[in-house]
Amino acid sequence: MTDGVGGAEGVAGLDFASVTPEEFAKIVKGLSGKEITEIAKDAELRARVLKEVFGRMGRQFKPEAAGTLKALIRWKITGVDESVETVETVYETDISEGTCTVREGRSNAEPRVTLVMADAEFLKLVSGNANPVTMFMMRKLKVAGDVALAAGLTRYFDIPKA
Repeated sequence: MTDGVGGAEGVAGLDFASVTPEEFAKIVKGLSGKEITEIAKDAELRARVLKEVFGRMGRQFKPEAAGTLKALIRWKITGVDESVETVETVYETDISEGTCTVREGRSNAEPRVTLVMADAEFLKLVSGNANPVTMFMMRKLKVAGDVALAAGLTRYFDIPKA
């Protein structure tokens, strides 16, 4: 474990607002996929983590890299809850006119690309601890729509390095 943060108890006790993206990346790097999956079974904690990660996307967006890009990206994060029922959380990232707007839930708009992955893969990806191309090749990341856009998404965000 990293910096004394381990398992659901350690992550649950985090004040996400005070954790920098670099610290978060370090924490995720210190967790195995199995540990992340266990943490994500706590529905309230899972919702808090996802809300914080997506909440930071707008702040970590690099408008100069996006230029004139106009794209709606739909994220489907899958997992299992404590009763081992499958859960899916949907967020959308709308990049347009040099801005990035993030919202929870599915809109009626047609996304340019949809990314589907499990909790562990999502956290590893957004924390800079996984390569999206490798994840795609290993079928840990499913892409529907513009595959080229999906492959280059990381260049539009300031992704921390652990």
